[in-house]
Amino acid sequence: MNDERLFPATVMPDKDWWHALWPDPDAVLRAIGIEPGMDVVDLCCGDGHFTLPLCSLVQSGEVWALDLDAELLDQARQVCAEHPGFHAILGDARELPVRINTPADLVFVANAFHGVPDKTALSRAVHDALKPEGRFAVINWHRLPREETVVLGKPRGPDTGLRMDPQEVRLAVEPAGFKLEDVVDVGSYHYAALFVRTGAT
Repeated sequence: MNDERLFPATVMPDKDWWHALWPDPDAVLRAIGIEPGMDVVDLCCGDGHFTLPLCSLVQSGEVWALDLDAELLDQARQVCAEHPGFHAILGDARELPVRINTPADLVFVANAFHGVPDKTALSRAVHDALKPEGRFAVINWHRLPREETVVLGKPRGPDTGLRMDPQEVRLAVEPAGFKLEDVVDVGSYHYAALFVRTGAT
């Protein structure tokens, strides 16, 4: 997909190395606090690699998967079709508050935040889509040189200059009405920065 609305360096990777990088998405989702009954958004969901286990973990909860790429979103829709609370949304991540029909418990974004031009503005959109004390989970590549993040024999991930450490993420997200709650490692090259909604922006 060639769409100027896409965030830089956030195109869906090839499945071979992507699945090798994330062999156990359930464990990642459990590490960020996904529980049965939660209503959750998979923001910039891609092909649904995280969305399908998200549906399984929340059980009766609602799951919204939002992406700009219609082809990838259709793949997510197909793998999650049996979950009664699943909703596929074709749209821009910054439109989130007006694209879901009820506030969410948690918004999850993996491997896209580094490319967002205005990260605080996106965080405000997430804030407005959450329930009081809802959570925002940002999964990012560690700030390692790209040549050191090797998967299946090749350097992977965004350019070194786009990578963010947790403090940089905190400085972008907290002004939107959040407080950093925790930072946890969720893979060889990734961490999750977990934020709780604190009130109006």
